[in-house]
Amino acid sequence: YKVAGVNTTLGPYTRNLCGRQYPVMTSYPPMTSCPSVSGGPIINCPVPSYPVMHSCPAITPRPPINCPVVNPCSVIDPCPSMDPCAPGTSNRIALFSRYTPGEWVESNHNNYKQSNCSRHNAEKLREDTSRLIQDKAQLTRKVQNDTSNNIGERVQDISFWKSELDHELDQIIMETHALSQVKKRVEKALEETDAHLQMVQECLYHREKRIGIDLVHDEVETQLLEEMRIIKCVQERLKRGIERATTQLSNNRAAQHELERDLCDKCAAYWIDDKAHQLKNTSDGISYYCGIEQVNATISTPDSWLKYTEDNILRSQCERAASARLRDELEKLLAATSEELWKQFNNVNLAFTHRIFEIGDAKKKLQMHLSKVLQEIFQTECTIEELKMAIRQKEAPMKVAQTRLEERIKRPNMELVCDQPQHRLVCEVYTIDATIQTLKQRLQEAQNALQLLVQTKSVLEYDIGVKANSLFIDQEKCMGMRRTLPNTPRLIGCTQLNMGTYCAPQPSGKKPCNCGCKNKKKVT
Repeated sequence: YKVAGVNTTLGPYTRNLCGRQYPVMTSYPPMTSCPSVSGGPIINCPVPSYPVMHSCPAITPRPPINCPVVNPCSVIDPCPSMDPCAPGTSNRIALFSRYTPGEWVESNHNNYKQSNCSRHNAEKLREDTSRLIQDKAQLTRKVQNDTSNNIGERVQDISFWKSELDHELDQIIMETHALSQVKKRVEKALEETDAHLQMVQECLYHREKRIGIDLVHDEVETQLLEEMRIIKCVQERLKRGIERATTQLSNNRAAQHELERDLCDKCAAYWIDDKAHQLKNTSDGISYYCGIEQVNATISTPDSWLKYTEDNILRSQCERAASARLRDELEKLLAATSEELWKQFNNVNLAFTHRIFEIGDAKKKLQMHLSKVLQEIFQTECTIEELKMAIRQKEAPMKVAQTRLEERIKRPNMELVCDQPQHRLVCEVYTIDATIQTLKQRLQEAQNALQLLVQTKSVLEYDIGVKANSLFIDQEKCMGMRRTLPNTPRLIGCTQLNMGTYCAPQPSGKKPCNCGCKNKKKVT
C-alpha cells in the first residue's frame, strides 16, 4: 500500500487509489465462535476490519499484510474467521451501494419533474378525452338516427312491393284456375269418343307394345292408320291443345312460384327490417356480434332488387296474357268438329291374317335354331370342364418343382452350385408354366365361344319372345276386339258419345255445348 500511495493511517476517512474518501470502521463486530475439530473448548476470536476500497484498474484491494488468514476450524492455531452472515459482513457489503448527497438531491429533482410532467399529460388527456366522448356520442346519435331513417324507408318500400306482389299473385292464381278448367274440358272431349274410335285406338296402342324388330310399319299398321286418319287428326289437335295448356300452366305456376317466393322473401325482410327499425338502445335482445360488420352477405343492390321484383311482376303479366289467348284458342278448338265415314274393316282384317301367318312361321324357324344352339352350348361346356381339369392336374407338378427350387436355395455357402438338377428344375418350371398358359388360353377361347353361344341363345330366346308377343297382340287382342266392330262407325269431332247419342252441332256464332244441353240425337 505504501508503494501504491495508499494512506493506511487509521482515521475518520481513508482514500483509495482513485482519490475518493470513505469512512473507516474503528469498532469490531461481535466475536464469532469457532468450534474445534476434536470437540474441545470454543475460542472466541475478534473479526478484523479492513478499510473499504473501490476496485481500481491498477491495483486490486486486499487485506492488510499484518493480519494472518488462518483456517477457522484449525485446532493448532485458532484465529477469528469471517462469517458472511455476520452483522459486520452485512454492513461492509452495504457500503459498496452508497450514493452521494448530490445524487440523492438529483434523484429527488428528477422525481419532481417527472411528477409534474405526468400530471400535465394526464390533465391534457382528460380534457381531450372529455371532448372526444362528447363528439363521438353526438356522431353515434347522428349515425344511428340516419340508419333508423334508412331502415324506415326500406320498410315502406318493401311494404309497397309486397302489396303489388300480393295483387299480382291473386290474378295469376285466378288465371291458372280458369286455364286448368278449360284444359279439363279438352281432356274430357278427347276421352269421350265413339266406341269404334276407341277400338281402333286400342288396336294401335296394343301394336305399339310390340318389342324390338317386330315394331315395324307393316301393312296392318298402314291400314289402321288409314282407318284412323280423320280420328287421329282430331286427337292430335286436341293433344296439341292439351300440351300447350300443360306448358302454359307450367309457365303460370313457375311465375306464381317466383311471385310466392319473392313475396315470402319480402314478408321475411319486412319483418326483419321492421324489427330492426324498432330496436332502441334500451331494447331487449341486443348483444355484441364481433366481426359481423366484416361479413358481406349481400347478393344484390337496390337497383337489382327493384329490377328483380319488377321482372317477376312483368313475367306474371305476360304469362297471364298468353294464358288468356290460349283459353280463347282452346274454346275454338272445342267448337271445331268433323265427320267422316269410311270402310276399312275388311282390308284391315286381311292384313292382320297375313301378318299372323308370317309371325308364326318365323317363330317356328327360330325355335329350331335355338335347339341347335343349346346342343352346342352343352358340348362346349364339357370341353371347358376338361380344360379346367387339365389345368388343375398341372398344379401339383408345378408345386413340386417350385418347392424343390425353394429347398435347394437353402444350401449353405459353396453348396449353392448351379448344377444340372438346378437347370432341369428351372426348365421344368418354365415348361409347366408354358403348358398352363397354353391351356388357359385355350380355356379362354372356349369360354369366349361359350359366351358367344350364350349371347346367341339369349338373342334367339328374346326374338322368340318378341314373336310370341307380336302374335298374341295381333291374333288375340286386336282380332278379338275387331270381331265386335260396329257396322257403321262414325266420327263426329268434339262431341260426347253417351248411351248411343251425341250432341247436335250448334249454329254458327254460338258456343259449343258442354254436354249439358238437351240437343242430343241418336247415332245412325
